[in-house]
Amino acid sequence: MDKYREEKVKRFEEFVDSRLKPDLVRAIAERDKIFEQQKIFSDLKSNIENLEKNSVTSLRTLVNLGSEVYMQADVPDTRRIFVDVGLGFHVEFTWSEALKYISAREERLTKQVEEYTRLIASIKSQIKLVCEGIRELLQIPAE
Repeated sequence: MDKYREEKVKRFEEFVDSRLKPDLVRAIAERDKIFEQQKIFSDLKSNIENLEKNSVTSLRTLVNLGSEVYMQADVPDTRRIFVDVGLGFHVEFTWSEALKYISAREERLTKQVEEYTRLIASIKSQIKLVCEGIRELLQIPAE
């Protein structure tokens, strides 16, 4: 193989290793974070629906203080709840307001998951394309 092909192959391999693969790992990690948020909102929605269904007005629960240390807590009025809306802000909602907010947030999260899924597919196809180019430069027959 001549020097020109060797250099081309090396540059393609470096591009895949230094750019495409880290981008793919980052996109997958971001999508996983969104999946976690979807799970949290789904759990919150089911908890609110259970509170409504069972007409629970007061509650005794355990609260995680951090490092898996728990403390017992009494909630005298469960009709209003605080929901983390991001950036460290919490908003007080009634159950119906919280359910509306959760539905809107779930829609947005679903769109974000779809965007990241398309991005991941695009990056994977770029990796395949570069690998195919390397295969052709090395004159290896297709499988």
